[in-house]
Amino acid sequence: MKLRHALVFVILPVFIGLAALQGGAIATRAYMEEASLQASSALRLAVSALGGHLSRYEPLPALIADHDDIKALLRAPSDPALRETANTYLQQINTLLRSSDIYVMTMDGETISASNYDGPASFVGQNFSYRPYFQDAARGLQSRFYALGTTSLKRGYYFASPVSVDGAIRGVIVFKVDIDSIETSWKGGEYKIFVADPEGIIFMTGSPEWLYNGILPLDAARLARTQASRRYADAPLKELPLKRKTEDGHSLMTVTDDGAAREYLVLSQYMPEADWTVNVLMDTASVRGQARTVVIALILFVCLAGLAIAILLQRRARTAERLRLEERARNELEHRVAERTADLARVNEQIELEIAERRLTEQELRKTQADLIQAGKLAGLGQMSAALSHEFNQPLAAAKTYADSAALLIDRGRTEEARDNLSRISGLVDRMASISRHLRNFARKPNEKLGPVGLDAVVDDTLEIVAARLKAADATLDVDLGRHPPAVVAGPVRLQQVLVNIITNAADAVEGQRNRTIELKARRKGGRVLLTVRDHGPGVPASIAERIFDPFFTTKGVGKGLGLGLSISYNIVKDFGGSLSVTNHADGGAVFRIELDAAEKMKDAAE
Repeated sequence: MKLRHALVFVILPVFIGLAALQGGAIATRAYMEEASLQASSALRLAVSALGGHLSRYEPLPALIADHDDIKALLRAPSDPALRETANTYLQQINTLLRSSDIYVMTMDGETISASNYDGPASFVGQNFSYRPYFQDAARGLQSRFYALGTTSLKRGYYFASPVSVDGAIRGVIVFKVDIDSIETSWKGGEYKIFVADPEGIIFMTGSPEWLYNGILPLDAARLARTQASRRYADAPLKELPLKRKTEDGHSLMTVTDDGAAREYLVLSQYMPEADWTVNVLMDTASVRGQARTVVIALILFVCLAGLAIAILLQRRARTAERLRLEERARNELEHRVAERTADLARVNEQIELEIAERRLTEQELRKTQADLIQAGKLAGLGQMSAALSHEFNQPLAAAKTYADSAALLIDRGRTEEARDNLSRISGLVDRMASISRHLRNFARKPNEKLGPVGLDAVVDDTLEIVAARLKAADATLDVDLGRHPPAVVAGPVRLQQVLVNIITNAADAVEGQRNRTIELKARRKGGRVLLTVRDHGPGVPASIAERIFDPFFTTKGVGKGLGLGLSISYNIVKDFGGSLSVTNHADGGAVFRIELDAAEKMKDAAE
């Protein structure tokens, strides 16, 4: 027995160690895969935004290169009047297209006309023949290039096109596109996003401290290629202090910044048309923390299991010891009986009787213990049944009372009062069916067409869903749909989903506040219906107001949401032909405004 106990206490720590290692690896792999899927969505959005922004300008240089003023200037580059005309034209086009700069160069690389001709950093007179985009366009190719301007010191993406005059290439026209607006949207988000050139130098990033840092070693060959094109002018280049590794097929990068090291999950996508690589970095601290939590829980579980096994072994040891003692006493008793004389026969019988009574007592004790265990099981089943039937007990009890009363009323000939009791029973049954129907309808995937929807019915259905959340937040919902609740053009299930999302967010906002009132109002506004939901919470900070409807944006803690509720609501309302916006009330709190077409407007259009 002691050997068995020793083996348990030796094997248990080994098993705990193996469980911690394997459990940690499995949990880390699962959470890392989930994080990779989230980062992959962010990467696709970033690549799509960059590609869409650049594709708008790609065909423009070739179109403007065919303009008569540009061709006339390249026939006579020194003509002041033609230069003035071309400068004015390029300035107007640049303002209209909201590009950074547009300029024309002769075949020797000299700029003879530019949209910024009258600015302090004018390109006129500058020579950019060293730029690859000029060299490619001079050979008749449509060219792209991204760099830091040597004159303006502004980053941009360049589109260059040859200008053919009388069948020969006489010059090059260049569009410079500003990309700062996209970069600004990357700042302060959940992910770190940056764009690197073929040499591994970061050209765009939401983290300004990483700009012009290399994620690849800046050896002599890379520096020579970068300097030849003067891609980054005189900006200082340095290597980003990082270490790379691969874990379960995932690329990880550890960056040391201000003495602190952070590990990131890295997802990359090469954009061949722009010749750069978009990278999305997600901090793995939350992933590691979740994995550690799983390991700790697993260790605790194994320890509890080990403790249970130890207790079981101890009980078995005590039972075996007691049986041995009883067996020893029984043997001693029999030995004494055999040695005693006939005079002790009566005493021997009494002893045997006591032994029989003891056994009977033990059997009764075991039976009592079994009965107690069974009673405990029945009590547990009773509690579970009570919890499951709690929502329906009161309506069922009331229905039985009305039914018994109706029977007495019928016996006494009071049929009208009995019919009223039956109506009440029917109402209770409808009430229980309504609770189940509302939950089922809300969970069902909607497949509906747009049509007239009464706001009063949708609001009633919504209250069935949000009642529990309002009660948990100790919040009150004041509904004011006017004397004649309007009807709107929408889908009832999806409109209900929008109201549930917004009212639930309002309940989150007022929870713990002094004033926990939520106001829901609807008013006609010409051919439109304005539906407002106002809370008395802290309101929406100006810094996030423009991003509150973006996918995956949330101010809640990890694990309390993906940041998709308001984004989905925004798109549902947009599908209805309406609009969804949020502002702060002058007296505090946030106001969500849903504007939809009135149902009468749809009817008039059909006629």
